[in-house]
Amino acid sequence: MTHTAAPTVSVHVMLFARYAEIMGADALALELPAPATVAHVVAALRARPGGAGLPVRPLCAVNLVQVPPEHPVASGDEIAILPPMAGG
Repeated sequence: MTHTAAPTVSVHVMLFARYAEIMGADALALELPAPATVAHVVAALRARPGGAGLPVRPLCAVNLVQVPPEHPVASGDEIAILPPMAGG
């Protein structure tokens, strides 16, 4: 019997401002079970030390485009976790 590994998605996560502070890094590599969405990325971050300080539904972008939590992610994607923005 041959054991095959479950498919995974490897993504690069960028954290900014307070989110980088609470996670202790401005960038992280994550490997998630496939298929995966932005919500899965956020849940994986929230499960890490300091991650409880992240909101359940932060603003997120995939490859520089703001997306909703249900947006799928693929290996090689860059996911940015964005703090609330104020304009003026």
